[in-house]
Amino acid sequence: MSSLPVIVGFGGFNAAGRSSFHHAYKRMVIESLPAGERQETLLGLATMMQLVRCENGIFIDSNEQSLTPEEVVERFSEQILNSTLIRKIEKSHFDVDAVHWQKNISMRSSDKQGICFELTRKQLPDPLPSNWQISDIDKNNVKIEIFGDVEFKTDSYRECSVKVAGQLPSGFNPADHYNARFHPRALQMAIMGASDAIRSLGIEWKTVVDAVKPDEIGVYASNAMSQLDENGFGGMLQSRLKGGRVSTKQCPLGLNTMPADFVNAYVLGSVGHTSAIVGACASFLYNLSAAIEDIKNGKRRVAVVGNAEAPILPEIIDGYATMGALASEDNLKRLDKTETVDHRRASRPFGENCGFTIAESTQYVVLMDDALALELGADIHGAVSDVFINADGYKKSISAPGPGNYITMAKAVSAARAIVGDESVRERSFIQAHGSSTPANRITESRIFHEVAKIFDIQNWPVTAAKAYVGHPLSPASAEQLVVSLGVFKHGLIPGIKTIDKVADDVFDERLNISLTDIDKGAGNVDVAFLNSKGFGGNNATATLLSPQVVNTMLAKRYSAEDIASYESRREQVRQKANAYDLSASQGNFDTIYHFGQDLIDENEIQMTDQEIRIPGFANPIDLNMTNRFKDMI
Repeated sequence: MSSLPVIVGFGGFNAAGRSSFHHAYKRMVIESLPAGERQETLLGLATMMQLVRCENGIFIDSNEQSLTPEEVVERFSEQILNSTLIRKIEKSHFDVDAVHWQKNISMRSSDKQGICFELTRKQLPDPLPSNWQISDIDKNNVKIEIFGDVEFKTDSYRECSVKVAGQLPSGFNPADHYNARFHPRALQMAIMGASDAIRSLGIEWKTVVDAVKPDEIGVYASNAMSQLDENGFGGMLQSRLKGGRVSTKQCPLGLNTMPADFVNAYVLGSVGHTSAIVGACASFLYNLSAAIEDIKNGKRRVAVVGNAEAPILPEIIDGYATMGALASEDNLKRLDKTETVDHRRASRPFGENCGFTIAESTQYVVLMDDALALELGADIHGAVSDVFINADGYKKSISAPGPGNYITMAKAVSAARAIVGDESVRERSFIQAHGSSTPANRITESRIFHEVAKIFDIQNWPVTAAKAYVGHPLSPASAEQLVVSLGVFKHGLIPGIKTIDKVADDVFDERLNISLTDIDKGAGNVDVAFLNSKGFGGNNATATLLSPQVVNTMLAKRYSAEDIASYESRREQVRQKANAYDLSASQGNFDTIYHFGQDLIDENEIQMTDQEIRIPGFANPIDLNMTNRFKDMI
């Protein structure tokens, strides 16, 4: 009997805002929300973006004037909506109209006179070029005369060919919410995303830790592009060219394992399992697969799974733009036959499009086995029954799509059918498409969905794509699909693809419902979501996500009515604590978990026998009483 990996907490931040308690999801479907929920969403974003602060339930603006909730919405709603989701890259990242670079200049002296200039002695290169002649001016300065050719680099500025990205809401800076000194941006986001997910539990983390053995907890997290800003690998690789020095932190903090390592070291204080798996755009599903398999086979009882990516950097954008993968200014103008680019509509899954839109994001989810979730009264938001991963075989182009996604998608649907039945899959499931907004993806991915729909006799299959709203954050992309799906399970609104005028003519949509507006299925009327990912290199993955309604039905079969009633009683207290955090976070107080140098383990106090290891600060020991799994071979 396998344990069921249930989702008991989730959190993070992206261009739509805070993920926990479905706030980022609500920003995506804000046009379809009731007035009260729309106001709640806008108020949370207003405080996050520091447009107002909340003190004792009163909103105060920058002029120290108190505002009612209605006044906040009236004054700031347009600004909030325009400063979230995909938009022109803001100068807090870099100036896309004047990107700094270095221009090579070749100079040649005249036949009679060299090129003359003065330098301080400290600025002299070592060794001195052979065609440089040096003469003293005084103790500190020298005159240089160069005969022949010489090359210089000088500061220059140019427009970036790509000017749009999915950015965190304007005014929200992760570094403001904990002591983030010299942390790369992706790791700042990892701390905040994991902390948000843990706070969303409504259960103290110490309570979770004390309920299991230390090695029954696992963290599965990574990023695809490492940390390439100045505090990570980017600064390390650029330091010599810029005439600077490498810091002690740039190399270790640049590693793509750090979204797991930071969470272990500064958020959870875990000594349990840790894993950082990278599979390009499918990285989250790769990590999720490892986590759920460990839970299903009993190796792990708690798993924290996530990613953090901060790729809005000129160098990364240059890389993807040179590949022709990004929606450039020129291509968007050609597409719309206009000289004015609507950056809000840059990402257009399954429409007439020209490339994906890069984005930053951090997303983490907390999973438990079903027994532990019931024991602790955890609020169950859904379950991940399966993740399927397949490669593409031989390839001509490493970035081109291939056949592996046919396998993952078909297996995911088949696995769901085995659990919930044909009718549920046909009538109450939907697809979270990879939807990268490239011309190749809209054809190849829609064809896969069409072919799978045919073999399972599915008609009018709803398809949505989170990237239309928040862009493509690379490694956390499928994590965003997951948290949006949890919002669909809760509220029943499947986000429409609102950035396109119509579905492109070459899309295989005969059996698909690719809606341009939100689809209202009704709360509790969606059973299954299929999260699909197509990563560079043939990193295909599809996950089967079950709704809380389906999970509750499954739990009722495994546990007695008394067990369920007792669980539901405990869950009410957990929900109250979780909602208290939600209220606090919505008022701008995220209470970010960051334990630097606190509660360090004294290795001298570790107690070991041949049967167990006891670690200071942990209630339960680690079991060393191993059994032989290969008895038939001994």
